[in-house]
Amino acid sequence: MTKEVLVTLRGLQSDQDGENSGPIETVSRGDYYQKNGKHYVIYEETVEGLGKSAKSRLKFDKDTVEVFRSGAVSTHMVFQEHKKNPIDYQTPFGQIRMEIVTRQIRLTRREDHIIVDVDYALEIDDALLSDCRMVIDIRPAI
Repeated sequence: MTKEVLVTLRGLQSDQDGENSGPIETVSRGDYYQKNGKHYVIYEETVEGLGKSAKSRLKFDKDTVEVFRSGAVSTHMVFQEHKKNPIDYQTPFGQIRMEIVTRQIRLTRREDHIIVDVDYALEIDDALLSDCRMVIDIRPAI
């Protein structure tokens, strides 16, 4: 994998009634590297609805995906299969406390293409807020 990459992040959420919020997709240029068996991607993205940017860092392997964001929104999300992890999501409107319940992480790695597929739920006070899926597609920038 090259250092300069394109990061395509696709997200899909449905609420507790099964209503789909519609897919979200962002494409950003970033930097990729590997260290101590972990994959890292650093990129900047525009936060939907705010028109401001956030710096993002992905850290992942086959068992864990971590998303760090700072800027317009700040958070540290940890996804681990069959585990519940707390998340504090800092927005311009205040802080939101939630939990991430990760059902499955699928990591597909080829020489010049990585796909991270995460199936999870967001909860507030043990009540389902939404079912979610996040697919991170990492390819060499051309």
